[in-house]
Amino acid sequence: MNALTLQWHDAGQDKTQNIYEQQPSQNPGTVRIGRDPLRCDIVLSHPTVSGLHVEIFFHHQQQRFYIRNLRSQNPPVVDGRQLVQGEMPLSEGTSITLGQIKLNVTSVSTGSIPATILLPPHPPVNIGHHHHPPTPFAPPPAGVYGLECPKCHKVSPGENLQIGCHWCGTSLAAAVSVLVARN
Repeated sequence: MNALTLQWHDAGQDKTQNIYEQQPSQNPGTVRIGRDPLRCDIVLSHPTVSGLHVEIFFHHQQQRFYIRNLRSQNPPVVDGRQLVQGEMPLSEGTSITLGQIKLNVTSVSTGSIPATILLPPHPPVNIGHHHHPPTPFAPPPAGVYGLECPKCHKVSPGENLQIGCHWCGTSLAAAVSVLVARN
C-alpha cells in the first residue's frame, strides 16, 4: 500500500497524519491541505495558511507522491524552493512550508515492498471420509489472525490492510501478523 506520513506543529500541538493513495477525501485522488475545513482534508489553523493551499496525490506511473500548489499568491516552499505552479515529488525528509507552518514528510512507503497477509490455517480435508458440519456444541477455533499496528500496537482484522489502523490511522503495511486467542 502506498502511504505518506506528515508531521507538523499547529495551535500548540504536534500533529501526525497518514496520507494513503486511495483514501476518501474532499477531492477524490488527492488530499487537500489548507485552513478551510469545508474544502480541505487536513486543516491548519494558522492565519498565514491559505484556505485551500496545496494537495498531495499519488502518481501511479511515477510510483511517487507529489505536492501540487493550489494558491499562486501564497506558494508553498518545498525543501527551500518556492513551488509557484505545477508539482514536485515528495520523499522521506521533505520539508513543506505553508505560510508559517512547517510540515515534514517523515515516511513514505510505496508498493515496492509487497505486504503479506497470513490467513488462519485450514483444517485438513479427509478425502474418502464423510464430513459432518460443525455442531452448535463444537468449540470455537483456537484463535484468529490479525495485524498488530506498528504504532499503537492494537490488533486489526487482516482486511484492514488497505485501510490502515482504525485507532490511529497508521499504515498496516509494516504490521506484524499475530494470533489472537479467543476466550
